[in-house]
Amino acid sequence: MVEHELPPVYDERSRVLILGSFPSPKSRETGFYYGHPQNRFWKVLSAVFGEKTPESIDEKKAFLRAHKIALWDVIASCEIKGAGDSTIKNALPNDFSVIFSAAKIKAVFTTGQTAAKLYKKFTGNDSVVLPSPSPANCALPVSDLAREYEKIKRVLTEEE
Repeated sequence: MVEHELPPVYDERSRVLILGSFPSPKSRETGFYYGHPQNRFWKVLSAVFGEKTPESIDEKKAFLRAHKIALWDVIASCEIKGAGDSTIKNALPNDFSVIFSAAKIKAVFTTGQTAAKLYKKFTGNDSVVLPSPSPANCALPVSDLAREYEKIKRVLTEEE
């Protein structure tokens, strides 16, 4: 079993929650979400909000907080080979109540089908499914991903 060791990023101002499935080996090595240099998550979010792509962990945390975005993963521990979601077995959920009790989350977004299916399985709730920003899903260009990820900005704009 591999344990999820990255803490969630959120504060009381968070209004949307983005959940991946489980951190890749590269993310676990770098100590933060979407840490593989080929992963397009940060590039896509930056495009959505019209900002420079954050580089350091502190910049990424500040970016999320500035845009009222909470970030975590669905899985607390699992068996996994490499970074492939298709190899996940015996997944156990994170305790989302930590975030839901602290912030007024308006929408939950999942990055990819695996995260969406497991979130539904563990909570009984649906999420807004976004395409995976993983380098394994390179068929979609950044511009197409950004169009999908605009849904996050729309939820935040409705809130204002």
